[in-house]
Amino acid sequence: MLRPWAAHWVMFALVCRVVAQYSSDLCSWRGSGLSHETHRRDVEQVYLRCSQGSLEWLYPTGAIIINLRPNTEPSSGRMADVHACIKPQTFSQGSHVYLEHRGDLRLLLSDKDQAQGEVRCFNMKEGALFVEAIPQTDISRKITAFQYELVPSQGPGAHMYPYLRQGSVTCKPCSDQEVLMAVCTSDFAGSGIFREVMPGTNQHLVVVVTLHRLFHQKSGLFVWGGARGRAWSGRVNVPAPCIVHPGEHEYLLIGSVHFGEAWLSCAPRYKDFLRMYVEAVNAGTNPCHIDTN
Repeated sequence: MLRPWAAHWVMFALVCRVVAQYSSDLCSWRGSGLSHETHRRDVEQVYLRCSQGSLEWLYPTGAIIINLRPNTEPSSGRMADVHACIKPQTFSQGSHVYLEHRGDLRLLLSDKDQAQGEVRCFNMKEGALFVEAIPQTDISRKITAFQYELVPSQGPGAHMYPYLRQGSVTCKPCSDQEVLMAVCTSDFAGSGIFREVMPGTNQHLVVVVTLHRLFHQKSGLFVWGGARGRAWSGRVNVPAPCIVHPGEHEYLLIGSVHFGEAWLSCAPRYKDFLRMYVEAVNAGTNPCHIDTN
C-alpha cells in the first residue's frame, strides 16, 4: 500500500508522461505542458483540420502554435473567405493567446480575458494561433481550454454575426435569393413569432421565440411544447442594433449555430417568404423543396 505522499508522486509522474493526442476525427487536441522537456526551445505545432473542435492544454509551459485548417481543398482565396473564432472556457487560464504571422505577434486573448468566455474572431489569412504559457512557479491548477469554429466571411446572415466584424454589424434584410438559399442550407429554419426580448450584452440581444413550423434544425435548440403547446420554443441571439417587435407578425426565422447558440441570419415576414417561394417554384429556381403546408 502506498503512503499518501508516495501516491501523490506516482500520480504526478503519470501526468508528466501524458502524451499529446488528437481526437479520432482530428478536430480536437489535448496535451500537457509537463510532457515538454524544459531544455527544448522548439515550439510544438498543433494541426486541427475541422470546421469546429476544441483544445485543452493542461499545465501550460512554453508555447504551442495552433494551425487551423478547413477540411476542404486548401487555397489562398478560400482561406481569405474564412474566419476562425475561438471561445475560451471560463476556467481557462495560464497563458496568453496571440495571432502569429511571419514572426509578428498580436494579442488576441490575455490570460484575464479568458475568464469572461467571450468570442474572438480573426481572418484565417492573418495567421496561426500562438499560445504562450505565463511563467509561474505553480502550474498545478492551470488549464488553457477553448472551442474553435471556422465561419464563412460571406453568405446569408454573415453580416449579422457581431464577432466577425467588430462595430460594423448591419441589419439590412436578406435578398430573395439569399433567403431561398438560406432556408435550405442554414442550421435552423422555421416560422414563428418573437415572444420576448431579454437582456443580452452590448453586442447582442437574446430573444425568446415560438415556432409554429420547424423546417429543420441543428443540435436541438428548439424544444417541442407537446400536444398542448403545438409549437417549438427557444432563444435566438440578435445583434443589438437590430429592432425586434415581439408578437406583431409571423416571420421566417433563419440562422446559424455558433458555440451551441442560435444566431439569427434572416427574418423576412412569412407571407413574403411564401410569395417568393411560390414564384421560385413556378420558375423552377427554388434550391430545395420546403413543405409550407
